[in-house]
Amino acid sequence: MPPTTTEQRIAAKIAEEIGCRPQQVQATAALLDEGATVPFIARYRKEVTGGLDDIQLRLLDERLVYLRELEERRRAVLASIEEQGQLSPALSAEINAAETKQRLEDLYLPYKPKRRSKAQIAREAGLEALADALFADPTLTPESEAERYINAEAGFADVRSVLDGARQILMERFSEDAALLGELRSHLEAHGVLRASVVAGKENEAAKFRDYFAYSEAILAIPSHRALALLRGRNEGMLQLALVLDSEEQDKASASHPCEARIARRFAIVDRGRPADRWLADSVRWTWRVKVSLHLELELMNALRERAEAEAIRVFGANLHDLLLAAPAGRHATMGLDPGLRTGVKVAVVDATGKLLETATLYPHEPRRDWDGALHQLALLAGKHRVDLISIGNGTASRETDRLAGELIGRHPELRLRKIVVSEAGASVYSASEYASREFPDVDVSLRGAVSIARRLQDPLAELVKIDPKSIGVGQYQHDVSQTRLAKTLDAVVEDCVNAVGVDVNTASVPLLTRVSGLSATLAANIVAHRDRHGAFANRQALREVPRLGDKTFELAAGFLRINDSDNPLDGSAVHPEAYPLVERILADIKKGIRDCIGDSRLLQALVAEKYTDDRFGLPTVRDILRELEKPGRDPRPEFRTAAFREGVESVKDLQPGMILEGVVTNVANFGAFVDVGVHQDGLVHISAIANRFVKDPRSVVKAGDVVKVKVLEVDLPRQRIALSMRLADDLPGSAKGGAGSASAPAPVTARARQRQQNQTEPGSAMASAFARLKR
Repeated sequence: MPPTTTEQRIAAKIAEEIGCRPQQVQATAALLDEGATVPFIARYRKEVTGGLDDIQLRLLDERLVYLRELEERRRAVLASIEEQGQLSPALSAEINAAETKQRLEDLYLPYKPKRRSKAQIAREAGLEALADALFADPTLTPESEAERYINAEAGFADVRSVLDGARQILMERFSEDAALLGELRSHLEAHGVLRASVVAGKENEAAKFRDYFAYSEAILAIPSHRALALLRGRNEGMLQLALVLDSEEQDKASASHPCEARIARRFAIVDRGRPADRWLADSVRWTWRVKVSLHLELELMNALRERAEAEAIRVFGANLHDLLLAAPAGRHATMGLDPGLRTGVKVAVVDATGKLLETATLYPHEPRRDWDGALHQLALLAGKHRVDLISIGNGTASRETDRLAGELIGRHPELRLRKIVVSEAGASVYSASEYASREFPDVDVSLRGAVSIARRLQDPLAELVKIDPKSIGVGQYQHDVSQTRLAKTLDAVVEDCVNAVGVDVNTASVPLLTRVSGLSATLAANIVAHRDRHGAFANRQALREVPRLGDKTFELAAGFLRINDSDNPLDGSAVHPEAYPLVERILADIKKGIRDCIGDSRLLQALVAEKYTDDRFGLPTVRDILRELEKPGRDPRPEFRTAAFREGVESVKDLQPGMILEGVVTNVANFGAFVDVGVHQDGLVHISAIANRFVKDPRSVVKAGDVVKVKVLEVDLPRQRIALSMRLADDLPGSAKGGAGSASAPAPVTARARQRQQNQTEPGSAMASAFARLKR
C-alpha cells in the first residue's frame, strides 16, 4: 500500500532528525511493522535501509511510535472539536501544524470537556455578557454594570459575587490561550531558577541533602544527577522546591510580575485610570497566580524530571553496554569464590562450558579463622578439576579472600592458577531467581552466587543476561526514574549486545537465547528442550525442527545463532543462511572450497566486491560477507586483562594521598568515573581529572570494565569517600600548585562557564564539589 500523506509527513520529520532520506525511514518502518528487530535490520537489511546503523534505528523506532501516537491524538482532537461545532479552518490548520503533544494539548485546552468549573457556572448564570462588556469597554463601571446581573437563585446574590463570576470567565479564557501559554512557558524556561531549601525542623533528618539546604540554579542548567537528587529530597519530604525567576527578571518585577505583564499585553489590558482598568488588572493578576503559574511550574518540573530521567537512563544504558561487552576470560575451568566472614566463603567450580562440578563452604576468616584448612581444600578442588582461573567477588571480605587465593597460588605454583576480582553485582538476585532454582534445584541459594561469579568471568554477557538489568547496579538514581522506560531501554541494550556477539546455540541458556533477534522466551525454552532431547544441533537448518520455530523466526534469528561444529563452516559465522548461495557463487568464481577460503585475508581482500552484487544482495552485504569470511564468528569484545590490586591496601584506611594504584572502572556518570582499587569502596575520578584536556563526556575516555591507573588525591574516612585522578602528575589538593578544596566543602553555585573552567583547572576542588553533590 502506498504511504499516506500522514506517513510521508512522519517519515520526513524523522529523516530530518536522524540525518537520512524519508525513503529510508519509510522502508525501515515497513520492516519494523512486519516484526523485524533492530539488530536484524541493522546487520542484514542494509540495502533496504540505506545503511542506517543501530543507533539511528533505535531512535527511528522510538520517534515512529511517538509521532504515530501524536497523529492518533491529533485525529481525536479534531474529531472532538468538530463534533462541538467549533472547528474553524484557522484552528484546524494550527492543530495540523502542531509538532508536539504539548502544543496539541494547548490548542485543545479551551475545547476539552472538563468538570463543571466556576467559569461554567458563571456562564450558565448569564455573566459572560458582563465579562465581555467590561473587557471590551474599560470605561464602564464594574459595580454599576454588575447590579444588572444579580441572580440569587443561581448563586450570585450581590455585586461582589457577580464580578467574581465574570472574572472567572476571563481567567479561564486567558489561561487557555495557546499562544500565550507557549510564550509564558518559553519565558519561564529561559529565566526560571529552581530554588531548594530544607523543610523546617528536618535539618538533622535531611543531613544527606545538606548541600541543597540553600541552593539555586537555572532550571535548564541543572544536570541529571542533581535534578534527581533534588526531586528525591522533595519526595522524601526533606526539601522544598520552588521555581522563581532569575535576578534580572526579579528586578524587572518590582512594578509588576513580568508574566502578568505578558498576559496583559496579549489582551491589550492597560491601566489608564478608567473605571474597569483596575478590575481587569486584577483579573490578569489572578489568572497568573491561580490558573497559569502553578500549571506551568508543574509542567516545567515534570519536564526537568523527564530530561533528568532520560539522561540517567542513557548513562545506565551506556554503562550496561560496556559491562556486557567486557572481555571474556574464555573457556577455562574456573573456581568462583563468593567472599564472606561469619557465613564463610562460598566456593563453586565450573568446567570450561560453565557446568557446575562441585561446591563447598570454607571459613578462613573471622570468627573461625581456618586459614590452612581453607587453603588445603581449595588446592584439592583446583587439582581435581584442573582449574585455571579463580574468580573472586568484590563484596565483603573480598580483599581477605583475594589474599587467600594469592597464598594458594604461591604455595602451589604447579597448579598454574590465576586470580581475578570481578563485580558480584546482581549475583544475589540471580541466586534467588526462578531461573537459578530451575537450573540448580538441589544447590543451596548461598552457593548459587559463587556459580554466577565463576561464570561471569568466563563470559560476562552470557551470565549477566540472567539478571534483571536494573539489578546490575551501573546506573545513577536508577530507582528514581520511570521503571517502564528504564526497562525498555536496558532491554534494547541487552538485545543489541547479545546479537552483536552472537550465541552458540548448543551451549546457550534460555535467558541468553531469549535475547536473540526473533526469539521469545517460549521459543528459547523449546530450543533448549529440543537440544536436551535430541542432542546438539548439527547445523542451522536443524533449527527448523524446533517446535513453533517458523520461517519468519528462522529468518530473524539464524544469522545470530552459531553452530561451531557444523559440517558447513558458515554456520559458525555471522553470514546469514539466506546469503549462502552468494558465498557459493563467490567460491565457484575463485574455484576454491569454503575451508580453503575462510581466514585467507590476502585472497579475500583481493576480491572485487562489486563483481558479486545482484538484485538481492547489494554492495554492503557483499562487503560484510567478505569481512566475515576473513575472521568468521569474530568476537567484537576486547582482549581479556585484569587489574593488579596493590598488596597491603585492603581498606579505605590503608589509602594515602599520593599513592599510584591500578583499578577497574565500575561505573561512569556524567560528572566522572568510579574506580574499584580493592578497598571495598569505589573512588571517584572527577571529570576534570580524567585526562589532560577538556572532557565533555567521561565515556569518551573510559568505560565500565576498563583497567586504569589512578592517583589518590584525598581520603575522607568519616564519609568513606576517595578522590582519585587519572592525571598522575596532578599535585595533591592544598599543595603549592594544587587546587584548594575539601571533600566536605559545599557545592558552589556558579555560572556554567566559570564552573567549567574551574572543573578543568582545579580537579581537587571540582572533585570535592562532585562528592558533595553525590547522593548514594
